[in-house]
Amino acid sequence: MDTPAQPSPRIALVTGAGSGIGRACALALLADGWTVWLAGRRMAALQDTVTQAAHRHGAAAAARAHPWPADVGQPDEVERLFAAIRSTHGRLDLLFNNAGIFTPAATPDATTLDDWQRSVQTNLHGAFYCLRAAFALMRTQSPRGGRIINNGSISAHAPRPGSIAYTATKHAITGLTKAAALDGRAFDIAVGQIDIGNVASDMTAAMAQGVLQADGSVRPEARMDMDAVVQTFMTMARLPLEANVLFATVMATKMPFVGRG
Repeated sequence: MDTPAQPSPRIALVTGAGSGIGRACALALLADGWTVWLAGRRMAALQDTVTQAAHRHGAAAAARAHPWPADVGQPDEVERLFAAIRSTHGRLDLLFNNAGIFTPAATPDATTLDDWQRSVQTNLHGAFYCLRAAFALMRTQSPRGGRIINNGSISAHAPRPGSIAYTATKHAITGLTKAAALDGRAFDIAVGQIDIGNVASDMTAAMAQGVLQADGSVRPEARMDMDAVVQTFMTMARLPLEANVLFATVMATKMPFVGRG
């Protein structure tokens, strides 16, 4: 049985593409020949991603990058983003639902309502708004279908102390992934989730010095190189639509996730 030919060019959207995991995965897609829309709140950060694409992969890769400033927590901004993708290409083959925020660590009673609402607005509502718009495009385009990868977290399985808002939203992403994967079957839309633990970045620098543990101690934690995340993501992204990685966990081997203590 022949595998259906992939559309050319392949069109991807990466949210939170101005830094960290989003930037690294967007650069990998550009290097792999994809046309990539880069969404994020700050245009300067998105332009820096384009600059890095040019430096690492050449002018042709950078020319396939489309920076688009947008707050995914605002449905009207998501609608404008997807309208631009539809009018430019008429299709979307991959959505990486990556945008997310951390709020200050606090016990439930000390978590401000503003921090709670900001977490839910970006981490959950934003992911749903983008997934919803991607569904609407992918189910009607020709050839039909596409792939959606949601960025979960180790927190989608187990919390850290003082992380109720972030943990609740990441548990919700798991439900979003399962329901969308089921609903996507009829339209050749594959939906999966990548759960990442302790990738080395500016955001996790404190982990190397010491981070609060469940037993109340403060201990350093192992971290892994960003390339491990990128390789896992690209394996998921390149699959034919008849195959899907529903959940993938990529983590620093020695981080204290499996086991007690």
